[in-house]
Amino acid sequence: MSALSRDEVAHVAMLARIQLSDAELDKLAAQLDQIVGFVATVGEIAADDIPPMSHPLPLVNVTRADEVRPSLTADAALAAAPHAQAGRFAVPRILDEE
Repeated sequence: MSALSRDEVAHVAMLARIQLSDAELDKLAAQLDQIVGFVATVGEIAADDIPPMSHPLPLVNVTRADEVRPSLTADAALAAAPHAQAGRFAVPRILDEE
């Protein structure tokens, strides 16, 4: 018996705004049930003596130092812009907000 019903998969698809056919719902219900089973298996294998981790190897800060370096002036950067306004790049409005 499947732990995930077809109706549950249809509900999740509706929440995600994904339209699925009846055949796709049946197929996904079976696939998602398998995935849930695999995750449960991993949960059973996890030992109490192994601490939770996000990465198997220790990580160090890999970002570079934040140093001031010579760069373009504002005028030089805006010189190649198709349109500039008040010392800034001007781009077309995409939202109807004021």
